[in-house]
Amino acid sequence: MSNVRNVFEAILKYGHDEDFAPTKEGFEATNAPAGSEDKIEILRRRVEQGTPLWHRNDRRDYSGLTGAVRPRE
Repeated sequence: MSNVRNVFEAILKYGHDEDFAPTKEGFEATNAPAGSEDKIEILRRRVEQGTPLWHRNDRRDYSGLTGAVRPRE
């Protein structure tokens, strides 16, 4: 998206996704947690491939995950 300074210019140049309709089925669920870089990349690929964004068996919570805890300074 070179030479695009804001969302309005992007829409004018590339269009919008209001009419996006998935064309493929049979994609796999992901265990990546919501908001993670992995999940965002998976969603990006799903759109590129024409599959629906959400799979009914995608991870829905953060149970069983551990993360780094930074102490307050």
